[in-house]
Amino acid sequence: MIIKKIILENIRSYEHEEVDFSEGSTLLCGDIGSGKTSVLLAIEFALFGLQPGQRGSSLLRNGKDSGGTTLIFEVDGREVIIERTLKRGKAISQDYSAITLDNQKQELAVTELKEKVLELLNYPKEFSKKQNILYRFTVYTPQEEMKQIILEDSDTRLNTLRHVFGVDKYKKILENISIITLNLREEKKIKQALTANLEIDLDKVLIKERELEITKENLISFEKLLVLKTKNLLDKETELEEVSKKIEEKLKFQQEIEKTTLMISTKRESFNFNIRTIQQLKNEIQEGQIEIDELLISNLENEIQLKKKQKQEIVQNNFEITSKINSLSLKNQENENIKSKISVIELCPTCLQDVNPVHKSNVLNKLESDTVENVKRMQDLILRKRELSRLESNIEYEVMQIEKKVQELKILKVKQIGINEKVLRVKDLEKQQTSLEKDIELLTQHISTLKSSIFELGKYENIYDTKQRELDLVLREERDAEIKVAESKKEIELVSKEIFQIKESIKNTEKIKEQLNYISELESWLSKKFIPIISDIEKNVMLKLKLEFSKVFSEWFNMLVSESFNVRLSDDFSPIIEQQDYEIDYEYLSGGERTAVALAYRLALNQIINSLMSKIKTRNLVILDEPTDGFSEQQLDKMRDVLQELNVKQLIIVSHEQKIEGFVENVIRLKKEKSKSKKEDIFDF
Repeated sequence: MIIKKIILENIRSYEHEEVDFSEGSTLLCGDIGSGKTSVLLAIEFALFGLQPGQRGSSLLRNGKDSGGTTLIFEVDGREVIIERTLKRGKAISQDYSAITLDNQKQELAVTELKEKVLELLNYPKEFSKKQNILYRFTVYTPQEEMKQIILEDSDTRLNTLRHVFGVDKYKKILENISIITLNLREEKKIKQALTANLEIDLDKVLIKERELEITKENLISFEKLLVLKTKNLLDKETELEEVSKKIEEKLKFQQEIEKTTLMISTKRESFNFNIRTIQQLKNEIQEGQIEIDELLISNLENEIQLKKKQKQEIVQNNFEITSKINSLSLKNQENENIKSKISVIELCPTCLQDVNPVHKSNVLNKLESDTVENVKRMQDLILRKRELSRLESNIEYEVMQIEKKVQELKILKVKQIGINEKVLRVKDLEKQQTSLEKDIELLTQHISTLKSSIFELGKYENIYDTKQRELDLVLREERDAEIKVAESKKEIELVSKEIFQIKESIKNTEKIKEQLNYISELESWLSKKFIPIISDIEKNVMLKLKLEFSKVFSEWFNMLVSESFNVRLSDDFSPIIEQQDYEIDYEYLSGGERTAVALAYRLALNQIINSLMSKIKTRNLVILDEPTDGFSEQQLDKMRDVLQELNVKQLIIVSHEQKIEGFVENVIRLKKEKSKSKKEDIFDF
């Protein structure tokens, strides 16, 4: 990874600034508080965003509502542009994040962008949910943080280094194994409780199987008894059925008597009704002896036709008179219209000559005379019409009277016909009476015969009651036998089901017992073999790391401090500084010596991590923040050798020491004016 440019917008003391970087060594120099460290913090924010516990107010410029960074760097020959912004609300939070790769821009969520950066830098995936410890220890670590890890208690320092080296996975394995072992022990207790009754269940199965055999034997006996009772029941039902037939026969005879009695009653009622009807018909025949004159009816009907014909002629004459009256009325209207026109005409429409008044008067008189004559004729016609209407009314009345008389004669004729029919009806009824008398006699004899048969069948009712009691007794015995058979079958079913359930429970318990044996073996293997192996591996790995780390730490320290000191690392990775025959406590070292220890520790840690994780893309980038704080002139001179020994493609140093400018290839000067940081000229050497 090679950083090419960082753009700051309202970041700490910067309003807007663009800082370009090139390969080789570059020094960010300036007075204390000029904004050197702010550039390094902006690079880290651009790559990874705000870290857990880091507040946005530590980056966003006071009084500004928004700000951000744009970082341009190169990885494997590919240019990458990362943009991140901060926004002030109730709190300062990350607002926008995007990445441009291969000229394609993509907006991503904060966590998604961090994962993308880790992927580009080839950092292990587990660092996506952790702080930027790998970046801090391999690329950029503020000097005070390196001193802090040296002064931490041994457990905290070991846990931090385990995390950085990736060795914490062994500790996690041991912790997880402890949890698993505890769960296995709990599972063992549960399964031991579940298998405690296995022997009891086996004994219970034997007892239940014996009970089942006894019940099956009883069932065979009950089934034989049921067959016997069923046969006896069938015999009793057959006997009862024969008696029932006799009783049914008696009931049929009784029903037949009832039907015959009803028939006799009906025939007697018909006989009595016929007597009354015959007497009534004879009375009506005697009263209706009347002679009808057929010739009179014919003459009256002819007279009606003649009267109707006369009426038709009168109606026709009346219609003709009405037509004549209407015609004369129209002529009078035409005469009046002509008189009106002639009275005002002055010029003849035919010859176009003046009309003579005498001639006009003659014409008008003639029209008046015609009108008078027409009126007189109309009056005569009206009188004639009234006379004809009167004649028409008289004829209608006469016709109505004649039709009434004809109707009365026809009614009498119909009555005469009805008397003849009544005579015939009387003869028929007398014949029916004879037949009814014979039927009543035969039906009476039939009833007598049926009563004799019923008397003979009466004894079977007592026999039926006896057979019914016998049948009820056999039926109860059969039902009792059926109940015993059903109870035995149900008991067999329940016991069989219970045996099956117990056997299934035994199978499950045996499986649980197998699982218990497996869990016991697994728990024993984990406790006695696996955990010691993992512990030994962790110890060996940490020992190898410590030896390598201690060797590299000693080499870097000896480059910065005189050879009178001997340095190494303890088992908890604490620096041990020895001079001649005694050990010197870190707190009793001079300021330059403490800085040398921290810088050597930092460079050694960087070198060890890069050797372990040789595929990470930040191997050729190192950023040192105030690495010479408290150094003597002699130690500052030795920094040239240290920087050359680093042998990285890009080295960025933050320092206010002017002497360092001669050790680097590029210098970027920063200054602060009126609380605003900005860049001065860049010098190339």
